[in-house]
This record gives sequence, structure tokens and C-alpha cells, in this order.
Amino acid sequence: MPECFAPSVNATCTKLILGSMPGVKSLEQTQYYAHPRNAFWRIMAALFGAPHPFDSYDDKLNLLLSHHIALWDVISACTRDGSLDSDIRNAVPNDFEKFFKQYPNVKNVFFNGQTAYNNFIKAFKSATFINDLTLIPLPSTSPANAHLSFDDKLKAWSVLL
Repeated sequence: MPECFAPSVNATCTKLILGSMPGVKSLEQTQYYAHPRNAFWRIMAALFGAPHPFDSYDDKLNLLLSHHIALWDVISACTRDGSLDSDIRNAVPNDFEKFFKQYPNVKNVFFNGQTAYNNFIKAFKSATFINDLTLIPLPSTSPANAHLSFDDKLKAWSVLL
């Protein structure tokens, strides 16, 4: 059963981007959004005026942290063949009650795709911490979300600013 990575976060973060669960390429490389056709890092570079491609994975994470943005996944572990969100089964959510206690400045949560949003709502709809958050579902940056162009995705993700 694959497991997600630890969050990229620090005490200055006020925003959180949540994916569903890392895909095969990301798990192999132990990096968020490692698939070369996933538009996530290209979108982040465009939004924040960073050079793309990045020099290193640390540069990617530091770009987000420098803009007070944490990065994590909704699902801690699951059963899935391949990388498609539609194949996720037996999803186990991360411990968000602990996360939001540890990082109380995080108030805006952006979801990379509907699966991330739906899994979060399903797991935490009656949790009290959810009342203090603004939840913003965004289109998936995955290459599987081919009905939207890069420019359409970039425009939607500009709410991060």
C-alpha cells in the first residue's frame, strides 16, 4: 500500500495545497508532482515568477514556502494500480486535526483536483476544525485532466495569489 510524503510546511504558512495521493512517478522519485507532464510546478513557476524548469526539488518546495504555502496530500495511504485518482481504493486520510493544531495560521486550503476535495470532505465533514477553513477546489494539474489547456489551469490556479 503506497504512502504519501510528509508535508512541506513551516510556521509561516497560511495556505495549503492538497493533492489526493502521489502517483507512481512521484512515489518513485519521492517528490510531489514528479511526472514531467503534470503542470503543477510549471503553474507555480508562472504564478510566482520563478524560472522553469527548477534547478532542484528543494527549489520547488522553497518557492512555495517563501510564499507561505504548504504542500501535502489528503490521503495518507491507499490501494491503487497506477496513478489515476479514479483507481484509488481503501483511502486512509492524513491526520489533519493534528496538522491544523500544529499550523494554526493555515486558513485557506486549495485542492488539486476534485478527488482531493471529495476525499477531504468525506473524511472531515463533521470535524470542528473545518469550520475555520476556506476550502477551494481547483482543476487537477494532472496530464489526465486533458480537457483543460495549460492556460485554463493557470487562470484557475491564479486564485492562489
